[in-house]
Amino acid sequence: MNLEKTSKQYDDVIKICRDLFVKKLNDYGASWRILRPMSLTDQIFIKAKRIRSIETTGKSMVGDSVYGEFVAIVNYGIVGLIQLQYGCADTIDMDSETALHHYDDYIQQAKQLMMIKNHDYGEAWREMRVESYTDLILTKICRTKQIEDHSGVTIASEGIDANYFDMINYAVFALIRHNESMGK
Repeated sequence: MNLEKTSKQYDDVIKICRDLFVKKLNDYGASWRILRPMSLTDQIFIKAKRIRSIETTGKSMVGDSVYGEFVAIVNYGIVGLIQLQYGCADTIDMDSETALHHYDDYIQQAKQLMMIKNHDYGEAWREMRVESYTDLILTKICRTKQIEDHSGVTIASEGIDANYFDMINYAVFALIRHNESMGK
């Protein structure tokens, strides 16, 4: 088990995700502040369904890569966590510096969670098929939708935030595996 390697690979993937997040913040500002958490869940759902469709059919008509869709899941997951904390707004009420501060905080929490689970599970994710990450993300989305339909109340399960963290980490695993397959 090489936790140092995993930590570095995680950081390398997050650099790519964060760079895109910064560019989109520059283009659009924090326009996502108007989205309700359920809309973010649906946005992640769209991305995961598209990945699954491409994995199943082997065809992409739009041209966006599966890699890019996993990056989007990471970034939308972070936005979802921010929205859970602050709620949605009627206007863009968050500057880029604040948004990036929250991004960095939540991605650090996601990485810490991954490192703890990764230790206990012995890096089992490395032996999984990438398609399984997609299915697990879709499962987490279904769970999140159910919790949202119950106004965030659970009886015996983790909350929406835990599901967002897991979606982020499964997407990161897919990105790491893709980079490995490309010799990175």
